[in-house]
This record gives sequence, C-alpha cells and structure tokens, in this order.
Amino acid sequence: MPGLVKFPTFPEGVHTHPLLVIDYDLLKAGDQDEIDRLWKAATELGFWYLKNHGMDDEVNAMFDLGAETFALPPEEKMPYHYQQDSSSFGYKSMGATVIDEKGTKDSTETMDVAQDDVLAYPTKVHHAYPPPVGAAMAATVRPFVRKSMAVSFCVLGVMDGKLGLPRGTLAGLSRPEERSGSTVRLIRAPPANSPAGQTFLSPHTDFGSLTILHNRLGGLQVLVPGGEDWQYVKPLEGHAICNIGDALNIFSGGIMRSNIHRVVPPPKEQAKFERWSLVFFTRPSFDAPMRALTEQSTLIADAAANAPAGKFETGVTAGEWLARRILTTRTNRFKDGDTYKAGFKGTEDLKI
Repeated sequence: MPGLVKFPTFPEGVHTHPLLVIDYDLLKAGDQDEIDRLWKAATELGFWYLKNHGMDDEVNAMFDLGAETFALPPEEKMPYHYQQDSSSFGYKSMGATVIDEKGTKDSTETMDVAQDDVLAYPTKVHHAYPPPVGAAMAATVRPFVRKSMAVSFCVLGVMDGKLGLPRGTLAGLSRPEERSGSTVRLIRAPPANSPAGQTFLSPHTDFGSLTILHNRLGGLQVLVPGGEDWQYVKPLEGHAICNIGDALNIFSGGIMRSNIHRVVPPPKEQAKFERWSLVFFTRPSFDAPMRALTEQSTLIADAAANAPAGKFETGVTAGEWLARRILTTRTNRFKDGDTYKAGFKGTEDLKI
C-alpha cells in the first residue's frame, strides 16, 4: 500500500531548491530562533519543510485509505463525484479539470474530504463520500484532520505575533464551527507517460491560508522570486512541505508570500511510479472578507499602503475567491485561454 511502499530515492544531479527546515516541537515551545526562521521562510519564498509534526502514522493510514478508495470500480466512485458547482468536495475523475490555458485535461484522480464533514460526521455538511472513507472516518480521517488543524493553528498563531495582530486573529478567520473550504485531499497520478515537460498542475498559487503536503516522490516545483528556472522541491522522509496561500498573503498586506508553483512528472526513475500525495488545505471561513487586516496591525497597514491601489482590497469573501478559482478549472466550463488566465489568477505577480 502507498503508505509503506519504498520508492526510488530522489535522483542526484536534479536542480532542487533547499527549503528551510522548521521544527514543529520548537515552534510549539515558543523558541524564538525557530519562530524567526519560520517568518523568514513565510515572507521570502513562502515554502518550508516541517519536521517533528507527529503525523507519520496518520499520514500512512491516509495513503492506505486512498489506495483502497481509488481501487474501487468507476461505478462505485462516480456517484460521489464532485458536483458541478463551486466546491471541490468529493471524488474527481481524471480529465474533469483543465490544467492550462490550452484546455489540456488533467491526468490525476483525487478525493477531497471537507473538514466540515469530517468534524460533523456522521452528519453530512457538504458532500457524501465512498464507503471506505465513511468506514475510516473515525479511526483514520478525523485523527489526521485534527492533527493537521493543530499544526495549522500553531503556525497561524506564530504569524499573529510576527504581524502585530491580536492573539487568535488569523485562526479566528478559519473557525472550525464556521463553514469553509478547508479540506484533506488525496491525489493519485499515473506513471508519467506523456511528453517531457507536461505538467500535472499548471503554475498557480494556493487558494487558502496554509497548505501542508505529504508526498513520497518528486514533482513539486517552485519558481524562486526573481528567477526564471523551475526548481524541484525534494521530498524528505518524515517532513511535510508547507506553503503560504493567497489568503495569508492578502490578510498580511503582501508581507507573507503566496508563491507560484506547479506539479510536473517526477524526475528520472521516479517517473515510472504512481505519484501519491496527501494535502491538507486550511482555508478561511466562507464569509471572511479577503482584505488586508489594516485596522488590527500597523505593520500590515504600512505594507498595504505601499502596494498598488486596491491590491489587497479584493471586494470578495473567501468563499467567492475560492469559487472563482475552482470554477475556472472545470473542463465543462472551459472557454478559452484568456478567460482561464483571468479566472485562475491568484496573487502572483507573474503571468501563468
């Protein structure tokens, strides 16, 4: 099963970007040096490794659940396919979304389980899921989600302090009791058998506040600010890969960076294997305004004042922001490259 499979090691000679490694134990303990290192990562690249997160067992169990779920025949998965609306909760078959302005269909199979559904189970809030997910909700999914939430809220608390915000401000924009787009996503990509350079996911920024990624094979690439070359992020055993999303970039007036990234086939020998990923997305409550928190922090107010007019006053809620980004990728809604780029654009300053 994917949770325990040993894949080829990441190959030598491949251009990678060395992310800072942040120790979660030190963050929880309030270690100032570690807090400063996290702040450096969040404001310069927006990506970092996280070690000692304490989720290894839960991560392996989630990968095994993904394998069991995706192994179901199509007729047992399709009734749980996401709806043709602005949410992504549920099963997604290959080809249901487009990955670029040409309308290229995606080659991945995914399952999104809403945080709201996990916490309320067996009550349905957003969506229903295939039987293996329901059967594993209490023993597997909920423990993973709760630990992921704890990590996210710890990081958000650190950011409150560095931004000069009242304690609990950022976490308060993602209250578990309020409906949101927060979700756990399982992803299966087939062995790479397409022309070199074709992406699994085109250049983009993430929609929400914080992303926590667990993967076993390469494929994630970042575009370093000021650079032109895509660089792989090497998976490290026992380390999650975390990154800042659009919401934190906007809430902070641009101080925290929601960096552009993409997913391509794994390098060299790793490309012969299925690529499995497990992601937890912390997103603001649907009703949260997507705007800089200038009234709560002079640091944010100063940063926003130096930005182009209106850049961090989007005029939409987090739910509306998420809906626009999601609907742009739907295969059945694709029109042309211009509408794709206009709708998919996040906070990045580079064209996609």
